[in-house]
Formats: sequence, C-alpha cells, structure tokens
Amino acid sequence: MGTIHASAVLVGAKAVLIRGPSGSGKSRLAWDLLQAAAQGVLPFARLVADDRAQVEACNGRLLVRPAPALAGMIELRGLGIRKTAYEPLAVAALAIDLAAADAARLPPPEAGKTTISGVKLPRLAVPAGLDPLPLVLAGLRTRGN
Repeated sequence: MGTIHASAVLVGAKAVLIRGPSGSGKSRLAWDLLQAAAQGVLPFARLVADDRAQVEACNGRLLVRPAPALAGMIELRGLGIRKTAYEPLAVAALAIDLAAADAARLPPPEAGKTTISGVKLPRLAVPAGLDPLPLVLAGLRTRGN
C-alpha cells in the first residue's frame, strides 16, 4: 500500500481519485461533489480521503483509503480543516487530473487512461483555470465512444 497526494470521493458505488499539484483545487472539487449530492445532482457522494490517500492494488482493482491521521477531515480554503462523514474504503473507478498539462479540447484516446499502482483506470484531464465540476459531472454521466 502506498500513499499519494490526492483526494477521493465515493460517488455512487465507485470512487473518483482527484490528483493535481498543490493549490489546484483537489479539496474544492471533493467538496463540490459532496455538495452536488446534498443538492440531489448526484445520487450519493461521501468523502474517502482529502490531500493524502492510501492506494492498493487488489485483484485488478484500486482500493483507496484515507491516510489515518486525516480520516474524516477536509480542508476548506478560508475555513480551515473541517470534520465530515467519510468512507473508510472504496474502489477507485476514475482518476481526475486537475491542472493537467495534457488536457485538450478533443483529447486523444490514450489521454483518457492512466495506471496507478499497476491498475488501469479511466482518466479525465482538466486544464488549469477551468471549473472542474461541470466537466466531472458530464464525465460521470456520459461515456466516450
């Protein structure tokens, strides 16, 4: 099991793993997904991890857990660290890369995939400066060709 700089949110039955450089909005996107569920835009969302996530390959799936010291905590810029409900374990089904240098209007097929701890996952590359929530919601609701 390894620890990576990422946040994760359980959306429905599977988790999205949110990666990106410091200050790129990982915690903000995690909070926005939680709020989207609270407002009925998503059927369910719960925090798994914020800032640091433990990942582990298991039977071809990528398991994600919160770093023990940060379990149930999320950083909200301007408010600080806040406690919230969380899931102790989830299966990641999508990697979201914020401020991705390779984000493109019409990305090539290979940009839509990544490998984490030996597990292949679909990937969504979000350019810097773009509000990721609408793109992530669209990605969760639709499938590419």
